[in-house]
Amino acid sequence: MSPRPQIDHIRKPQILAAAAQVIAERGLASTRIVDVAERAGTSPPAVLYWFGSKDDLLTEALIVDEDRFYGAMTERLAALDNPCEGLRLLIEACAADYDWTLWMELWSRAVRDRGAAAARRRLDDRWHGQIAEDIRGGQRVGAFEELDPDDAAAIIASVLDGLAVQVTLGDPGVSAQRMRDLAVNTAELLLQCELLPLDGAALTADSAGRTEGVQG
Repeated sequence: MSPRPQIDHIRKPQILAAAAQVIAERGLASTRIVDVAERAGTSPPAVLYWFGSKDDLLTEALIVDEDRFYGAMTERLAALDNPCEGLRLLIEACAADYDWTLWMELWSRAVRDRGAAAARRRLDDRWHGQIAEDIRGGQRVGAFEELDPDDAAAIIASVLDGLAVQVTLGDPGVSAQRMRDLAVNTAELLLQCELLPLDGAALTADSAGRTEGVQG
């Protein structure tokens, strides 16, 4: 058994941040453990001490960022006056300045890899649940149409995901602003409501995008 790598000087989050950067730049297939180690300023054994594979690195990088995203959203949602503002904030946070490259890597892996598929399902279930929770809150106070909250959340999340792919691939017809506007329009039609723009205080750099936090 090889000795435990000397990694006291490096923190696990630094390795995850380095992995996220390299995977976003090169794609998962072209990323090597040695590339991640070099970016993090450590050795390949140190990376392998924490993570067994590149797939583990990808999944954990997304989980860490999702936790950051929801932590920021919890505080901001609690400070808003009504569920309409909450749903607008969730959409704005996804359609701000962001990078969905890691999500696209996970989606492609999930087609054939059970571990990636399970991770994708957990992360998406959490996101759908957050949207549905806001919709239920709006229905309780009469702000949203009475339709199944989970169905509405699935539609809104799917619109955001699909448009995010086009933005990430550089489709000239789909900018981040158009992604936001189309998602807002979809939510308004579904829920028969008006999602007015938020003031500047409601949106900060920390709420910009579900993967912005691990891009370095």
